[in-house]
Amino acid sequence: MRWSHLVPPAGAVLDVACGAGRHMRWFADRGHPTTGVDRSEDAVQAASRHGRVLQADIESGPWPFDGRRFAAVVVTNYLWRPRLPDTVAAVAPGGVLLYETFAAGNETVGKPSRADFLLQPGELLAACTGLRVVAYEDGFLPSPDRFVQRIAAVRPPTTLGAFPERHPLGDPAPGQ
Repeated sequence: MRWSHLVPPAGAVLDVACGAGRHMRWFADRGHPTTGVDRSEDAVQAASRHGRVLQADIESGPWPFDGRRFAAVVVTNYLWRPRLPDTVAAVAPGGVLLYETFAAGNETVGKPSRADFLLQPGELLAACTGLRVVAYEDGFLPSPDRFVQRIAAVRPPTTLGAFPERHPLGDPAPGQ
């Protein structure tokens, strides 16, 4: 939610491993057309209330969005390294990647604990080469205890000078 204002108005949003569609609902309620993908039939059925949902196993099958670009790609609590390049490539020029998942260290506090499902230090940053990183965090969060990496990264527009004079982060509130 904190970085959702970076998504261009009415821009299409892709939620990867969307589950029941929590993020789809957030963006749909703000006027964004949403698309989700998940392998679970139950998740697809639940998320379909918030937009278009595709049931697909993106870990063993093809990437179903080849050649498609979205104003935002959202990924939360999911990591399948072979799909990181596809996920980043799905961000349209001027669009944003919002990604958060578990990181190394999480094995000391709970699940997931397998290295296959934990980002290594700097791994998410490295995956976003070519994007402009607006925010990045790598560390411990309490309640529930977990180690995460999260990033908000924007793909530069295709034309020079296309960034507005005022950054989409906005101006500080009066008195700040």
